[in-house]
Amino acid sequence: MADQRYGSIIRDGLWNNNQALVAMLGLCPLLAVTTTATNGLGMGLATTAVLVLSNATVSLIRNLVKPEVRLPVFVLVIASFVTAVELSMQAYLYDLYLVLGLFIPLIVTNCAIIGRAEAFASKARLDQAIVDGLAMGLGFTLVLMVLGGLRELLGQGTLFYQAELLLGEGAAGFGLSLGDNFHGALLVMLPPGAFIGLGMLIALKNILDKRIERRRQALSARQSTDEGFAPSAASAG
Repeated sequence: MADQRYGSIIRDGLWNNNQALVAMLGLCPLLAVTTTATNGLGMGLATTAVLVLSNATVSLIRNLVKPEVRLPVFVLVIASFVTAVELSMQAYLYDLYLVLGLFIPLIVTNCAIIGRAEAFASKARLDQAIVDGLAMGLGFTLVLMVLGGLRELLGQGTLFYQAELLLGEGAAGFGLSLGDNFHGALLVMLPPGAFIGLGMLIALKNILDKRIERRRQALSARQSTDEGFAPSAASAG
């Protein structure tokens, strides 16, 4: 764990061990709030903030907490930061807070956060724990935003509708609209649409992983062939 490089940590968080597509953690907010890209991005950023702060704190206190009480302590740390994020949203992003509602305090129960605290931050240096929290949070945020954007676009013909809830009044005209004549698929906006969209994203990731693996194997075979020919060429010379 101590020798793990930043590149490996970032790849795990964004792709290889993405908490939504691979670990299948944190699905409650992922399926509930991703009716728009704005909602998904807002929830993802809130979760990322809690991940980074809780990972950093757990790493700092990892040698001070006895193993018997580590999980209650970790939950208390996470709950403290969730409260801070919730109060900050009430103060500065109140309209978005009203939209996300109960799912902000429910970040406390997000298995992805307690999972990273237990599996990584409690065994890693401070810098690694921060990078891991940031990478895992951004990977989770990307899935939330893409799924929310997909459902929003197919369901109501808009993209980043009401972006000003998150980005301020200056982003009032930022979103995309397909027009009033667009007739979206109602199923996409209902809870089954979230499962369908998530399944599509998981399938896409699996397809890309297989292609990447085939290319890696082909490259490895080519390098082995080149190395096999190298001695023959040298002896022929």
